[in-house]
Amino acid sequence: MKVAIVVPILVIMQHLLGIRMFCIVVSSWVLSSEGVHAVVNPIGEGRTRTVVEGSSRPLCLANSRRERRKPPPKKGFGSDATAEAPVPVATPIQKRIYSLPGMYDLAFGYRSYEEEVDFLIGQHQRLHNGKAPKRTLELAAGPARHTIAALQSGSIQAGIAVDNSPEMVAYGLETAQMELDIDSFESFTYLKDDMTTFKLSETHSPIDSAWILLGSLQHLTENDQVIACFQSIHRCMSDGGSLIIELPHPRETFSLVECTRNGWEVPLEDENGQESGELKIIWGDDNDDFDPIRQVRQFTVAMEVEGIAASDDLQSVREIVPMRHFTAQEIDALARIGGFKVESMFGALDETISVNDGLEAYRLVCVLQKK
Repeated sequence: MKVAIVVPILVIMQHLLGIRMFCIVVSSWVLSSEGVHAVVNPIGEGRTRTVVEGSSRPLCLANSRRERRKPPPKKGFGSDATAEAPVPVATPIQKRIYSLPGMYDLAFGYRSYEEEVDFLIGQHQRLHNGKAPKRTLELAAGPARHTIAALQSGSIQAGIAVDNSPEMVAYGLETAQMELDIDSFESFTYLKDDMTTFKLSETHSPIDSAWILLGSLQHLTENDQVIACFQSIHRCMSDGGSLIIELPHPRETFSLVECTRNGWEVPLEDENGQESGELKIIWGDDNDDFDPIRQVRQFTVAMEVEGIAASDDLQSVREIVPMRHFTAQEIDALARIGGFKVESMFGALDETISVNDGLEAYRLVCVLQKK
């Protein structure tokens, strides 16, 4: 499966390649065999197009994130588990996946954040007679795309993101600064903290709705960690607040007789729409170790840039990440211990897809309410 997307490139260059460049807003990624460059597209009345010179043949991603996004795959957090993608070769200097926020943002750019935020807000409203949350919390937020999208749409008054990766925090802050207007950016807070032990100040609490998306709860491989996370949320949440969790569908857990590869590709395009390379992602590989007692899989996570867009600084990264597979009843039991109740479940971030739909359900989305 191939997906073409755009992400803020100034942030990618600063955090992925360590290059410091200064301009207003960048909405295209420009790469060449000689290095990295930026094209700043018009972003509103009175703003001009700026080109950072240095490449005779600029390469970039597609010009519109929304226009180029394809529907999300129907299995796992990338594409079908049987999709083929070459295994990236590790570079001499190993970096952790979550210390490369630009590459991570590219890999999951197929997500329709605006539509997913509509779902998240809508589920909270269903529990509160149509009243939307004023302040939200996104845990293990990564690039904090959902919080930024919620602030962009005016769905919330304030958004807080939490992640324990300093690179992700810096990336999320710079992305928000570039994509949000002044008032919305002032309503955005990104905290570096652990999702199991974080505490919010009185300034940032109480929160009305909390989100743990993209399978991030899977990083908590022990029950005590999950309970601590739920209790931390419970302490800073308003009465009757909502907690929405997105996980792989339990169907995947019970089909793990053998681990199979889950891979997808993100094509990179030049400013004329011609393909100039691709980012290849593996999110789970053949023969990953799976412990059926603890329900923990040693996920092979790998990303590689190929083609003209590849450079000496941006080639590949590979890491083994332990992740837990949850069942629905486990979430229900852990939620009760943590002070929540499961109110509904869906098969995607889409209220029209039942969790029991054998054809369409490819996620376990749990909507919890504070008790």
